[in-house]
Amino acid sequence: MKQQSGVSYTTVDQAYFEKRGLRRYAGVWSLWALGVGAVISGHFSGWNFGLANGWGSMLIAAIIIAVMYLGLTFSLAEMSPALPHTGAAYSFARSAMGPWGGFLTGLAENVEYVLTPAVIVFFIGSYMSSIFGTPSEYQPLWWIGFYLAFVWLNVIGVELSFKVTLVVTLLALACLVTFWFSALPHIDFARYAMNVGADGVELPEGGGPFLPKGWVGILASLPFAVWLFLAIEQLPLAAEESVDPKRDMPRGIIAGMFTLMLSAFMILWLNPATSGVGSFALGSSGEPLLDGFKAIYGDNIAKLLALVAVLGLIASFHTIIFAMGRQVYSLSRAGYFLPWLSVTHGQRKTPHVAMIGGSLLALAVMMALWFIFGEEKGGAVIGGTLLNMAVFGAMFSYFMQALSFILLRKNLPNIERPYRSPLGVPGAMLTMLIAAVTLYYQLTGDPAYTIGVFWVAAFFALGILYFAIIGRHRLILSPEEEFAMQQREKDKNN
Repeated sequence: MKQQSGVSYTTVDQAYFEKRGLRRYAGVWSLWALGVGAVISGHFSGWNFGLANGWGSMLIAAIIIAVMYLGLTFSLAEMSPALPHTGAAYSFARSAMGPWGGFLTGLAENVEYVLTPAVIVFFIGSYMSSIFGTPSEYQPLWWIGFYLAFVWLNVIGVELSFKVTLVVTLLALACLVTFWFSALPHIDFARYAMNVGADGVELPEGGGPFLPKGWVGILASLPFAVWLFLAIEQLPLAAEESVDPKRDMPRGIIAGMFTLMLSAFMILWLNPATSGVGSFALGSSGEPLLDGFKAIYGDNIAKLLALVAVLGLIASFHTIIFAMGRQVYSLSRAGYFLPWLSVTHGQRKTPHVAMIGGSLLALAVMMALWFIFGEEKGGAVIGGTLLNMAVFGAMFSYFMQALSFILLRKNLPNIERPYRSPLGVPGAMLTMLIAAVTLYYQLTGDPAYTIGVFWVAAFFALGILYFAIIGRHRLILSPEEEFAMQQREKDKNN
């Protein structure tokens, strides 16, 4: 046993890590697809609720959130090749702030990556029930079916997983590009995009104010703008499966971010401006892209168009299951979670136990809410409260990752950095500021969000209690833990 900073490390032999091996496969384009695919469902739906505050409010909110994510992704582009471990956010915070900082950051990301696929598969089930006419009470069967299919695809092997990721991401982007070109001849921006009045009513002839609700409207739109970029930060979780993370990780995450920025602002410009749609209607729509397609091509091909819309959801569902598996795997390999969760498939070298365990937990939560609250209310809780819990976990982890970047620049200035963020410390500070403002507004402006935060707080309390009593005495010297300890020793000697 080794002692450090109030934690104890258990000595393990080489066989421990042989049972937890991963296989390197991913190049730049695989990493790009992983980042874009995780986010792309947010361009199909979710972002549009911010339009209820006016198109101008949503535009400014999207710009602010894009700045936050630029600061985050450039910080990650520097940290991930410098610390190329599967732990990603947890490993950055572990090296910068010690075991407790790493654990809290990992716990926040765990909330995001376990619950986000659950919310996405709920929306997939809603679409599929509508397309195939299955009774709504059988929706849980769609959830189980999609989890089985996409966990299986991720378990089969990293090669197949990344190939599927690339294909579904390209198909989802192709759907968006098709909409852009289809919409261009049918837009009337002044009449439809600007049809929200100062008191929130619809203006049939358009010509509404740029900021119908003033600066309050911008703040209210921030949480919805997050959906245009949420989950791009998962890319560093593939570090130990990247062929050359020091070269490819920065290229993949930066290319992914700029792809998403282009797509985000194209959909924000064209979807509300399409004739017959408009910002007012999209502000409460569950399927804004589908509404746009229907306005252009008519309702006769609605089911085909709905299948098109499902592609975006599937792309994000598949890629975030990948991320969830790696996130649980890394924390359990280091002993923060139960170590048996990090065992990988003997032949496939994929973290199948972590993916199955995380998926079963998500399904259990969904089933409990569905049967406790009933079909209608249970669906609202899954689509609302769980969604808010995932966003809270994400925002907290962004704050911690940006703080880790600043502390690593200060405390470990001499570690090898194959890439350096052009935004540096100011970019990371902006990320922290915007994440904190977004969290504050969600806490004070959305009662449904407060309920989600309560459950996240309860989960955190249980996690902290477990770590304080048991977990911190059973840590294991995984690669990221060993790196952090070696750097601490170097600092002492210098």
